[in-house]
Amino acid sequence: MGLGAAAAAASAVPALAQAGERPLGPSLSALAKAKGVRFGSAVGAGKPGSLTGSLEDPRYRQVLIDECGVLVPENELKWYALRPDAKAFAFERADRIAAFAKAHDIALRGHTLLWHHPKWFPAWLNHYDFGSGPAGKAEAQAMLVSHIAKVIKHYPQIDSWDVVNETIDPQDGSIRRTVLSDVMGQEATLDVAFQTARAFAPKARLVYNDYMGWEAGNEAHRAGVLKLLEGFRKRGTPVDALGVQSHLGTEDPAAPGSLGRPQDKPWRAFLDEATGMGYDLLITEFDVNDRDLPGDVATRDTAGASVAKAYLDLMLDYRQTKEVLAWGMVDKYSWLQNFTPRKDGLPKRATLYDDAYKPKPMREAVAAAFRAAPVRT
Repeated sequence: MGLGAAAAAASAVPALAQAGERPLGPSLSALAKAKGVRFGSAVGAGKPGSLTGSLEDPRYRQVLIDECGVLVPENELKWYALRPDAKAFAFERADRIAAFAKAHDIALRGHTLLWHHPKWFPAWLNHYDFGSGPAGKAEAQAMLVSHIAKVIKHYPQIDSWDVVNETIDPQDGSIRRTVLSDVMGQEATLDVAFQTARAFAPKARLVYNDYMGWEAGNEAHRAGVLKLLEGFRKRGTPVDALGVQSHLGTEDPAAPGSLGRPQDKPWRAFLDEATGMGYDLLITEFDVNDRDLPGDVATRDTAGASVAKAYLDLMLDYRQTKEVLAWGMVDKYSWLQNFTPRKDGLPKRATLYDDAYKPKPMREAVAAAFRAAPVRT
């Protein structure tokens, strides 16, 4: 990084820092950019005129403006939110996020073109009768292609897509079956998704996204993902990167009272195999699930910041890691508040800012990890 770039990063002080409402110094986006990484967050559209969703909260919007270089719609581009039936598209909620990003010169990612998991398909799709034989296969493929093409063309500003999400069953590493793959074939369904995305977004980064973690208990999941990635390469499927969701503390339920049991060596071996196939890495959904930690806030925040720093130091040591995306920036808007709730009923402290919009130790842990990271070219 030249002197000019360093000076620009150092001068990128968040807008509200002088009022004492934001950290003094560079934003997380600026710290990441100085190392060739992009930092941002997921955001929900909420309901217009209310404070029930993060984008409708002016104080939360300011956190996003101050800290983020990229945003991703949290749920608004998933089939169950976007497709009320086989013919209609409901773009309005995602459009609000896209307009906000454009108005503030923030990049936009797409999540997801195909969440290949029957649990998250809309009911109408799970019960759709494609028939059988070549005609059924052709109809299923036409529906998938038209969906991906229409969504990509609607958001030309999106430069990075989670094309396929969570198709590996963590229990045995197999590819999940869906109504689409039952008529198209499992590998063919995934290949068509990526081929269509490349055709309509030729310059975008195309990502396979999944939640295999570094904690114990993820071994079969990791093996299945590696097999999937290897298959993509053998078939020439246009996949650029592996999205590593990074919901720390969520994927190891056998570790009560902790944030999981990290397996550094097996995790590095997993990353080495993925990058050795030529894949970039993205941290796509970063947060820390403190469900099993003691209730004391200081204890939880210290533990969360510590595991966040250790994890990010490891991940950013790979120069193939190109993006770090928090799955929300303020605790009260985190999806984890309603997912595996704490037994004591206390709200979780899973993100970088607390409910008073104040930066937490986790925010400083992320900043420190960016400062320590090697520069990407």
